[in-house]
Amino acid sequence: MSRSSPDQAARLMRMATYASTSVALVLILTKTAAWMMTDSVSLLATLIDSCLDAAASMLNLLAVRHALEPADKLHRFGHGKAEALAGLGQSTFIAGSALFLCFESIGRFSHPQPIEAMPVGVGVMIFSILATLGLMLFQRHVIRQSNSTAIKADHLHYKTDLIVNGAVIAALILAYYGWPGFDPVFAIAIAGYILFSAAEIARESLDLLMDRELPDEQRARIKEIVKKHPQTRGIHDLRTRKSGMTAFIQLHLELDGHLTLMQAHAIADDVEALILAEFEDAEVIIHQDPAGLMEQRPEFAAA
Repeated sequence: MSRSSPDQAARLMRMATYASTSVALVLILTKTAAWMMTDSVSLLATLIDSCLDAAASMLNLLAVRHALEPADKLHRFGHGKAEALAGLGQSTFIAGSALFLCFESIGRFSHPQPIEAMPVGVGVMIFSILATLGLMLFQRHVIRQSNSTAIKADHLHYKTDLIVNGAVIAALILAYYGWPGFDPVFAIAIAGYILFSAAEIARESLDLLMDRELPDEQRARIKEIVKKHPQTRGIHDLRTRKSGMTAFIQLHLELDGHLTLMQAHAIADDVEALILAEFEDAEVIIHQDPAGLMEQRPEFAAA
């Protein structure tokens, strides 16, 4: 699927942050009412998660707005890393909610509480699942059009919410008709899954902040594009990274040594155009080298 233009992608990203914040606020109101009626620790778990969803969505809204600002004299590579910072903030929120939930659930083992108004709790969870599914479908469309890190992190968070909400329904029914201890058992399992989700979001955000290389298949594709040009003789010192929606690609292009500077420049422009045709949001820097030139090349340690 082809990506949207930068302006269209930016508009979609803003809409996704507004949608995420709105859904989180609606779910907080409905889950608060259901928790007060049922006194379920599993429902409390998903209420806490929704509160953190709202905080994370607000953080995303501000981060995306900042990330979409054009480059300026102090930030000449743009502000794209604000998205990764938002993802890292989300993972912190999520991990904190999981730890709080663990402590609350352990206390309930000693003093299990009967579940009240179970049908109300189940109904709220079904509504939550439907609202989350609608938001995720829109987020998936935005990710395809923009490849936004912040929206990916939010999407992953709401993906875990679907599993959490399904588990809460099971916990409410089992605790109501059977042993009340099912409620804290499911709550602890939910907390473990939330921690796993937080680790995934943090890892991707740190990769961007630490300028991790693009995936191997993309690097291989860049080399393939360069070598397809009939006047190129090789490529070395390919370095890549990503910031927000922008990929940064720099490489040394090996050309025949007898070419004039104008000829070498024209070939480099052709190669750059070929790369941009496939990596539309990239910034490409090409250094031309005479083929066969003996020079010291950087060696990188294994990751």
